[in-house]
Amino acid sequence: MAFDAPTPLIAPPPPGAQPPWISADEIFARVGFGAAARALQAAVRAGLDPAHDFSRSILPLDRGQLLLMPSRSAEYVGVKVATVAPGNLQLGRPRIQGVYLLMDAATLSPVALLDGIALTTLRTPAVSAAVADLIAPAEVEHLVVFGAGPQAEGHVEAMRAIRDVGRVTVVGRHPGRAEALAERVRAAGQPAQIGTPDAVRDAQLIVCATTARTPLFDGSLVPRDSCTVAVGSHEPDAREISSTLIGRGQVVVEDRQVALREGGDVLIPLREGVIEAGSLVPMRDILTGTVAVDHTRPRVFTSSGMSWQDLVVAAAVFRQEGRG
Repeated sequence: MAFDAPTPLIAPPPPGAQPPWISADEIFARVGFGAAARALQAAVRAGLDPAHDFSRSILPLDRGQLLLMPSRSAEYVGVKVATVAPGNLQLGRPRIQGVYLLMDAATLSPVALLDGIALTTLRTPAVSAAVADLIAPAEVEHLVVFGAGPQAEGHVEAMRAIRDVGRVTVVGRHPGRAEALAERVRAAGQPAQIGTPDAVRDAQLIVCATTARTPLFDGSLVPRDSCTVAVGSHEPDAREISSTLIGRGQVVVEDRQVALREGGDVLIPLREGVIEAGSLVPMRDILTGTVAVDHTRPRVFTSSGMSWQDLVVAAAVFRQEGRG
């Protein structure tokens, strides 16, 4: 039996033509954190199952890591090639660098190249916001952010896109960087200050966006009605959250198998016997309402990044061509 070739859903560039480059500035001009979070929620509710995503590859290099993150949907195929080079900060270069190639699913023709750093800076806080929108308290008087880099700043914006935030406390290893972020937050019209880890005592929303390998704060201090988001680790022996908090909380993950492979935030407490693997709640179950949010204890969302998230956000950016 002969099969007809699928009809392209979009018009790919003519053969030999270079796909357009979408710069960092244009990515953020086209799609904001709130819109990206809604796109991620819509994709999952429309049937996307993170458990069926391609596995990403994390390859060790002399100076860091090479990440290959492929994914596909009915309309698009995409892959992010990214590097993580911890020593770059001392060289005045970004710790994370990369590029995203977006292709038409019907012809596999490249349709766009996107700045990979900007896509990651947009995507990661948007994923956090997509989940926190369901599990964070309705009223957020106090947001505590650990970290002072692009992800910390992006998460402040993303959380403000889903909640009215009373005040922000920035906790960082480098007081100068933390104060600089607090100043930028204040310049955006949001009360902000720098603080210490004990600031979590009265926080309704806590974000961990650091390169820490050990817990950032005492998990026993976190209020019962609160949401903690941790995005800094994608290694099994590194974590930002203590076993105490993981043991207290309802723990939401991107995908159970990914968390059990990469997520030190859950793998270390699992090895300690603090939790069981079956207690981890996939974000899909929260977004679709399959599992109810447990408001009787702290909620925790920990993520290491998945390929489908980049594809959903890259596609949303591409669809906004000429509308920014």
